[in-house]
Amino acid sequence: MPEAIAEQAAGDDPYGVGRRFEPDLRRMTRINLRPIASPMPLGFYTVAIASVIVGCFQLGLFEEGARRAVGLAVLPAFVLQLLVSWFAFGARDVVAATLMACFSGLWLATALTLVLEAPGSMRVLGVLNAVFAVFAVLMASVAGRKRALWLVLCTAVPRFAVAALAGLTGVPWVAAVSGVLGLLLAAVALYTAFALMLEDMRGEEVLPIGRSGPAHHAVEGDLAVQLRNLERQAGVRRTL
Repeated sequence: MPEAIAEQAAGDDPYGVGRRFEPDLRRMTRINLRPIASPMPLGFYTVAIASVIVGCFQLGLFEEGARRAVGLAVLPAFVLQLLVSWFAFGARDVVAATLMACFSGLWLATALTLVLEAPGSMRVLGVLNAVFAVFAVLMASVAGRKRALWLVLCTAVPRFAVAALAGLTGVPWVAAVSGVLGLLLAAVALYTAFALMLEDMRGEEVLPIGRSGPAHHAVEGDLAVQLRNLERQAGVRRTL
């Protein structure tokens, strides 16, 4: 009897993977995908808008006592980028989802710090910006083939590093440099968001964003390329 079971299982295994007692389930497997619109333009637009507000504040373009107003203006960025992160996780893009979730938390912390004006809040915010700069370096090291995302991260690293220095030292000219870098980050994020939106609307790359490798195949490749190694994707394999 065991031999008969083994032979039957082997007959159900046309790929020869050597499983004796577990039948091959690929012919009985159906994968249903829920199509969603790309959330990344919204995420990058949010980065740009919030960066402009904070950058103008650091450059001294607002009147005295505008800290709470700036914090309240930045607060919606927390909700928007959290939403972007949620949909990016659903699209199985862990790099974009992680980045947007961390940006969401950063905007929330920045907004609350500016609104509440607790003692020592700027130094605490400086440490937070320093940690975020390290996080951006790590993210940039794994996002090289997504050139648009990589460029945004490379612009974010010096911006948050200088913002950390400004918060820890309180030197006005350092804060001004951070503001200029914040406006530069906003410009890069705006370009990226606009390029991704045009690409999504027209179904092809309009403005160059420098995709390569899997990121390029995700847009330019055919269905066979898209389904390559699908059984190893999150949500299909048994464990993460």
